[in-house]
Amino acid sequence: MLGSAIIVFRETLEAALIISIIAVATRNLRHRNAWLGAGIVAGVLGSLLVAVFTGRIAELAEGMGQELFNAGILVLAALMLAWHNIWMARHGMQLAREAKQLGADVRSGSREMSALALVVGLAILREGSETALFLYGLMSGGTDSTSSVLGGGALGLLLGCAAGFALYAGVLRVPARYFFSATSWLVLLLAAAMASQAARFLVQADLLPSLATPLWNTSWLLDNQSLAGRLLHTLAGYDAMPSGIQVVFYVATLALILTGMRLVRLRPATPATA
Repeated sequence: MLGSAIIVFRETLEAALIISIIAVATRNLRHRNAWLGAGIVAGVLGSLLVAVFTGRIAELAEGMGQELFNAGILVLAALMLAWHNIWMARHGMQLAREAKQLGADVRSGSREMSALALVVGLAILREGSETALFLYGLMSGGTDSTSSVLGGGALGLLLGCAAGFALYAGVLRVPARYFFSATSWLVLLLAAAMASQAARFLVQADLLPSLATPLWNTSWLLDNQSLAGRLLHTLAGYDAMPSGIQVVFYVATLALILTGMRLVRLRPATPATA
């Protein structure tokens, strides 16, 4: 439940931040609320459509072997989480600047009001589509029930919307970058956990060697079924008895994502062209 809440909170906050910046920049414009509302509705409907097709594709693909299918979903979700963190490390502030510029352009009359609906709709569609895949990846991991994942998702959605509105209203004075910095680390650990679970399914399908089963056993210290064990499993992918290949996937995923984030931050910004 906690894992889905973190993912949905992060995705919702990103979309809410874009909407909030545009809303502030176009405050007092006539029909602004109608265009923003249209964009929100279109984005939500598009995201629901993606979620429906994700479930439908899952039903059609079950014939290829449940372990193999689950591993594929988890690998894809982990790759998207990795790319998301790496991309946001460089372009997060750029998105905010572009949203602010759009609001200024609409106010000056150089952009049509319909651009508000388009940008808002695309922002929600992008985040909603990613969320659908991430939640399905969590359910494919086999450790959380559907009701638990959806309940956590609902909580994350509520908290993300509340944080976005608080930022818009000026009630929340904490800079948004602190939210994204904290959740980036949590998403990093979730991506590594998904990669580790994918390795477990591939071992079960006899497509990968286990290397060692288990590599260690810390059940005497912290059992998987204990409250603390479940919490650490959700937040950081803890496993009391992992196979060697699971540890390899986990560490490799952490290293690759951290390296990618560091490289994009060190790369000099491209100068704007006239």
